[in-house]
Parts: sequence; structure tokens; C-alpha cells
Amino acid sequence: MVAKLTACVLLIAAACDGGGGGAVDAAGGDDASHDAASTGDAALALCDRSGLLFCEDFEALPIGAASNATSEAWDVEAANGQLAVDATHARGQRALKVSTSGNGRGRLTVSGLSPSNNSLHGVAHAWVTAFPTAPDYAHYTMVEFAGTGDGTLLRPIGGQYAPAQGANPAGSFWGVGSDGGPTGDWTNWRRTAPSVSGQWLCLEWRLNALDASVDIWIDGVAKPELGVTRTMHGGTQVDLVFPAIDRAWFGWWLYQASPTPSTFEVWLDDLALASARLGCE
Repeated sequence: MVAKLTACVLLIAAACDGGGGGAVDAAGGDDASHDAASTGDAALALCDRSGLLFCEDFEALPIGAASNATSEAWDVEAANGQLAVDATHARGQRALKVSTSGNGRGRLTVSGLSPSNNSLHGVAHAWVTAFPTAPDYAHYTMVEFAGTGDGTLLRPIGGQYAPAQGANPAGSFWGVGSDGGPTGDWTNWRRTAPSVSGQWLCLEWRLNALDASVDIWIDGVAKPELGVTRTMHGGTQVDLVFPAIDRAWFGWWLYQASPTPSTFEVWLDDLALASARLGCE
């Protein structure tokens, strides 16, 4: 495998409420002890901050197709899709391009995670050329967590295309989701959180296993309507039970066949998982 300087997977013992790489933007905020500014992390590049479980900015990687040999910190997996390190859209000099056809997928996979208290924060920057406009309720995932336990898959970043309803126009909307386990397959999308294409988006999440809650920020702004709790999610009152998280993936997976458009292009950059909120640079 080709080693690189900027990606890291650190199995850490620090508690989730410790002084890790906290928020640059305090919107929706954690305690002051979690803020990057209070720990001196604010001036550091994302992957140089403390409290990281995983980080990748793609800057040290060669341009070209991504494979399991590209990095020691992650692998790739695809079906009707491919991944490449690319400079077309990048926050620095390089980003990861995910290209898929139909209901294909392309994923950067991370294993060996061991977050303290089974809880973590994350951030991903994404540029999506277009979100689906058909079929109705076309469902896509961009970040997912899995582990041992009841089989639940946690999907903090994903969404769904919803048709027009009354005065509400059709569109693709962000929504926290799940699959497997006692809660099954659902996406808690909200029309107040449209999935916007053609620009960089900063997508943040917090997974808190202590109360089985998920919180979301978009471009540094808290989106409480997207949050889910143990018993309030996806229109069901069945408990949301976290797996014992040990792996994650970032990428694109659309689940319905014959979507519009028929192909999708997604760029991902500055991906990180940490013990405290990292914020948007």
C-alpha cells in the first residue's frame, strides 16, 4: 500500500467530552471546552487537529483511479461506480471523485474505529453535480456507520427525492436515516433542508449513543429539524438502537433503479471523524 501523510486512523481512549478537536463554528454548539479555538486547534489544518479517529484531505495522494492500494487508512468498494483522486472540484489541490450509473454505489470505507462511549462527531465536504429528480422517493446515502450488535446501519448524511405535495414543490431533501435492526429502513427527510447541487457543502453530524440521538449541521448552521432521538425518528416510535460502531463509509449510493439523472458525480474532500465537533473551515 502507498503510505500517505495526511490520512490517519487513530484508535483513541479519550472520552467524547474531552478536549479534542472541537468546533470552529459554535453554531448549535458544544461546550466551550469542545471548541477548537479554546484548545488551540482552530489554526491547525483539519488533519493536524487533536482527538481524530480518522481524517483524509487527499492532498498527498496521486491523481488517478483509487483502489485499496491508494491509502493505508481506507479501502474502496463500488458497483456500477468508480472512485478517483481528482482535481476538478477540490477545496485544496485534490478531492475524491465518485462516479456512478443508475442505482450504483462508490464508497471509501474505514474500519477499525473505536469511538469512546460509542459516540462521535464527523464532517464531510461534498460537491454533488445533481441530486435525483425521479423516481418518487429516490433514496441516497453519503455517510453510513455500522458495527456489531443488532445490525442497525446509521445514516447521518443522506436524503430522498419527494414529489410535490399541495403547495410544497418537489425536490431532494436531506434526512437522517437507518436500515436494519429493530428500526428498519427509514429516512427522516425535511423540506426545510434541500439537498443543493453545484457547490461545496459542509455537512456535519454528531452521533450520541448515550441517548441514541443524531444531530446535523449544514454549512455551520444547526438543523434541529433533521435531528433524531431514540423514539422520534422516521415516523415511528420504535427505539433507535446504535450498533457498537467500528466502521464507516463515505461516498454515494442510490438505491432505486432507473433514476433521473442516470449518472451521478460526487466530489468529497476534508473528511474527518473525531471525539468532538470539528466545524467548517
